[in-house]
Amino acid sequence: MATNNTSGYDDEEMTVELELDSGEKVTCAVITILTVDDKDYIALLPLDENGNNEDGEVWFYRYEEDESNPNTEPSISYIDDDEEYENVADAFDEYLDNVEFDEIVGSEE
Repeated sequence: MATNNTSGYDDEEMTVELELDSGEKVTCAVITILTVDDKDYIALLPLDENGNNEDGEVWFYRYEEDESNPNTEPSISYIDDDEEYENVADAFDEYLDNVEFDEIVGSEE
């Protein structure tokens, strides 16, 4: 389901390839992994064939790692609950605010 691949987007960015229900494969840049209400979620930026994202759309999924076997590939799953999704979106907005603040403070030093 997800493979690590650094081609196309940025040599420093991790990407995953998702296969959608339609069978289409989409490469996504991993933005961050967030913890909300003791669960982990992943924020992904879908990329076009040129490694770009023109519309700024971000996808959120539940994210799980097998702690008993670190060699097992992490799994992601859909967030079906609207309230859960909103909580993750709010946490992501807070993450973005913190990143912007850090960039502003870092540029002033």
